[in-house]
Amino acid sequence: MPGNTTKSRVDEDETLVEERAFWLAWSQMNGIGPILLRRLQKHFGTLADAWEASPMDLLEVDGLGSQTVETIAAERRHLDPDQLLQQHTQDNPDFWTPADPDYPQLLLEIPDPPALLYFRGQVKLQENQGLLPMVAIVGTRSPSEYGRRWTRRITTTLAQNGFTVVSGLAEGIDTEVHHSCLDMEGRTLAVLGTGVDTIYPWSNRNLYQQVVKQGLVLSEYPAGTQPDRIHFPRRNRIIAGLCRAVLVMEAPKKSGALITAYFANDYGRDIYILPGSLDNPKAIGCLNLWSKGAQPILSESHLLEMLGTIPQLQAPAQAQQTQLPLNLEPDLEKVLQAITDLSRGQNVESIPFDLIVQASELLAGSVSSALLQLELMGLVAQLPGMRYQRC
Repeated sequence: MPGNTTKSRVDEDETLVEERAFWLAWSQMNGIGPILLRRLQKHFGTLADAWEASPMDLLEVDGLGSQTVETIAAERRHLDPDQLLQQHTQDNPDFWTPADPDYPQLLLEIPDPPALLYFRGQVKLQENQGLLPMVAIVGTRSPSEYGRRWTRRITTTLAQNGFTVVSGLAEGIDTEVHHSCLDMEGRTLAVLGTGVDTIYPWSNRNLYQQVVKQGLVLSEYPAGTQPDRIHFPRRNRIIAGLCRAVLVMEAPKKSGALITAYFANDYGRDIYILPGSLDNPKAIGCLNLWSKGAQPILSESHLLEMLGTIPQLQAPAQAQQTQLPLNLEPDLEKVLQAITDLSRGQNVESIPFDLIVQASELLAGSVSSALLQLELMGLVAQLPGMRYQRC
């Protein structure tokens, strides 16, 4: 009935607004970070239900101790989520929470997605849905001429081939990335360690305006947030989480770009490096990544060939119903079913390891053992970046 359909949509909208309010309210709690937020949501089903939970029920959530629960009980007595959302939206009109259908889907794969993701610029929902190829390029703030030159060449190639290029608007490699992409009228995203209305470094103010006009600026920090050294390592996980692949152009031993690469490795993303000379200190970080399994970039065409092996999303019509083999052991059946359901539900060919662990609700060691057995049985195949697909 049309009336029932309208009522259902109204109920869905009200539920969405309510859940947005609770993502905001929980994110304001002392001691509650992105990982605990995901655990609360998984344990109670919704953060609205978690808000009403008793201290005893909250203690059942892994990672919540008695001191944190006491803090939650005290703080939520003085917080009205709906009122908080109204006040917050006045200064921050544009943001997504994991409850929003437009929240970037790839970020939902990681264990610590930002509770609030603020944006400014031109939104492309196909990017958020994971239907457009996105690659991150990061590197040192003081690159060599070699690093700058190859950053421009590679970014230009990616922009010409329809990739969305993500970086951090910092000096050095990031600046070369955004400029090169914009010069080709390509699509670029900048993830900031400040509020989306705060430009840092100030020398990139014109570049910032260009990115807002042609691309998108993102941050997990609200409007007015100023630069703080602890913000930038945390924003690097968002850069890694948004993309299927991360390119590190030049990085010394201690570099924020390496933090992005480590996050990418943890998230099952592919990592590529620009090989450099042993005589160049700014190349040592990349060479270390190479020794740990990162792929070297040998040319523009070589990079495109490697990126082409990353499984792309399929149209829903291409998804096929797949029956599970009979007589599998329970853990094997759970893991294979998780891969099958996730592949069909997200319209992708391969699934990262951490998502299989979450979906199967088994311990990581049990999932790893099951995957090995399924590989030996010819039922699944492992792909680069700790990703798995059904054979």
